[in-house]
Amino acid sequence: MPSNDARTLLEAAVPTAAAGAVAAVVGAIFAGGKGAVGALVAALVVILFMGIGLYVLQRVAKSLPQLFQAMGLMLYTAQLLLLFVFVAVFKDTTLFEPKVFAITLVVLTLVWIGAQTRSHMKAKILYVDPESSKGDKPGGKGQSS
Repeated sequence: MPSNDARTLLEAAVPTAAAGAVAAVVGAIFAGGKGAVGALVAALVVILFMGIGLYVLQRVAKSLPQLFQAMGLMLYTAQLLLLFVFVAVFKDTTLFEPKVFAITLVVLTLVWIGAQTRSHMKAKILYVDPESSKGDKPGGKGQSS
């Protein structure tokens, strides 16, 4: 994974993990141990889903740049649908508090998207390739005027 991609992943995952830790504390205060477990499971799901999605999107950008925007829209739609499926599947669980899980899932998804947006805005990514310094310029074989 190129350094820009790894940096973007790190700059999105760290704030999400920190917000997940805060959510676990808040969940433990308001819903006990099951609330903390729900928040931690939600944090793990968000980091896993969004991290895999970012990785896939970066791979598509490298191999098929013409599909980047469409793939990004499709990927985010699929991720949100899968997160809704997780909420629906675990709504009656006794392993953790489902309301804390659902709220944490939504909040951490927004934190991830915000952190990823901030990371992309801060990144110094070139829009065009800089000219080669080796003198390999087109049209360099004829007379110069």
